[in-house]
Amino acid sequence: MASVHSDVASTGPARAVLPPAPRHAASSRPAPPTVVKIVVAGGFAVGKTTFISSISDIEPLSTEAAMTEHSLGIDHAGAATAAKLTTTVAMDFGRIALPGNLWLYLFGTPGQDRFLFMWDDLVRGAIGSVVLVDTERLDQCFPAVDYFESRQIPFVVAVNCFNGVARHTLDDVREALSISPDVPMMYTDARTRAATKQALVSLVRHAMQRG
Repeated sequence: MASVHSDVASTGPARAVLPPAPRHAASSRPAPPTVVKIVVAGGFAVGKTTFISSISDIEPLSTEAAMTEHSLGIDHAGAATAAKLTTTVAMDFGRIALPGNLWLYLFGTPGQDRFLFMWDDLVRGAIGSVVLVDTERLDQCFPAVDYFESRQIPFVVAVNCFNGVARHTLDDVREALSISPDVPMMYTDARTRAATKQALVSLVRHAMQRG
């Protein structure tokens, strides 16, 4: 018995044998998307909010405010004036997710001249702009064209065909706005996803060529 006791004592206390730690696969968090910022600009009631809404994958953020009597005689939307009940007073925002983990952020500018002071903040970091044009109110498009030309920011001009009707040729619009021949120009319909997509594709290509 003594020898047995001696043998047990010599082995020391029992030690638990733990199983090997499981080998976990390396964390595979998805890479963050590449974000590209685009500005949608133009005159009052030219269709910027509609343009963004027609293509955004998310519910667009819009800072619309009701039109009041103070806008009478100041904010003129042509034939649509009577039906124009709200207006953008800060910005519109939408997002498009594209293949290759690319997201387009769309920022719509307010159209009235009195909000031009906000544009510098809205365009910061943008690759360029789609300038929407209403050929019945070309004078309201000059501030947007002048703004991007003076800052050498790439832009394309999209003539919004209200009711699907193009009332003037693109050459006539280019001449009236004194736009350089290297600035892409096209017809669009702000209500349809296909047309707005084409305008955005044209801008991305133009911005890439400008480098």
